[in-house]
Amino acid sequence: MSNPPKLLDQVREKLRVKHYAIRTEQTYVDWIRRFILFHDKRHPKDMGASDIETFLTHLAVAGKVAASTQNQAKSALLFLYREVLEIELPWLDKVTQAKAPKRLPVVLTVEETQAVLSRIKGTHALIAGLLYGGGMRLMEAVRLRVKDVDFARREILVREGKGFKDRVTMLPDVLVAPLKLHLAKVKALHDEDLAAGNGEVYLPFALDRKYPAAGREWAWQYVFPARDLSVDPRSEKKRRHHLDEKGVQRAMKQAVRDAGLTKLATPHTLRHSFATHLLQSGYDIRTVQELLGHSDVATTMIYTHVLNRGGRGVVSPIDKMGLT
Repeated sequence: MSNPPKLLDQVREKLRVKHYAIRTEQTYVDWIRRFILFHDKRHPKDMGASDIETFLTHLAVAGKVAASTQNQAKSALLFLYREVLEIELPWLDKVTQAKAPKRLPVVLTVEETQAVLSRIKGTHALIAGLLYGGGMRLMEAVRLRVKDVDFARREILVREGKGFKDRVTMLPDVLVAPLKLHLAKVKALHDEDLAAGNGEVYLPFALDRKYPAAGREWAWQYVFPARDLSVDPRSEKKRRHHLDEKGVQRAMKQAVRDAGLTKLATPHTLRHSFATHLLQSGYDIRTVQELLGHSDVATTMIYTHVLNRGGRGVVSPIDKMGLT
């Protein structure tokens, strides 16, 4: 009789059944491992809400982690108990919460955005263009599939965005020609892979079992593939994954530096700038909300706070003195 799978393997299996992303899987497993080690390797089934509260409070007080990090750990542990151990926990109301600072997003002016984008080259420039031109998140761009780019309608279908939601955003006219040229090169690379007996790409939601040949079809290929083939850690198949987002982050950082900007701008800043500049141009906030994929318009409202000229548009008394 075979031994039952180890706890962390059970966690991985449950996450895959529920179609969680591999990065979420790695993060959840890491937090569960840290939780077990924190409690001297006791099995989670022998612990409960008070032990979780102790761990999460330790993260906030001793670890001084950000609120988002503490919430991530909490989500991982709740998944473990509810989905894997099938133990319903009482409300965790004794946790010392990490403070979530209320910060406005960093936003570039139109001139600053142009200065940064003009300093990013090659494939990274195309991705940066999609972030600013369509308000996409970085991972949404690098995970983009060929089938989800509609040149005729000038649209991009963003699959499995934040919260597993699909949405449609715009494909800027200025990116059409360079993107078509880029895809021609990607198609040639894919043809080479097929000729070498490769050419398969990862398919979400176990579609590879339902459509065994789909993984080699052109439509399913990544728009921004990696330079080299790699082994999928889940299936152990040799595939061409999507481009590593760290390269885009480095290119953005260097472009900001070369442009002489002092703002701490990242690729996500381009998405913030997209929303702000649309509102500045007079577009309705509901339209911007839809393009960004926000469930609640209150999330989109944060961009209205960066529209006003210093101090909510109030003219400083010193500016009225005419001093030079």
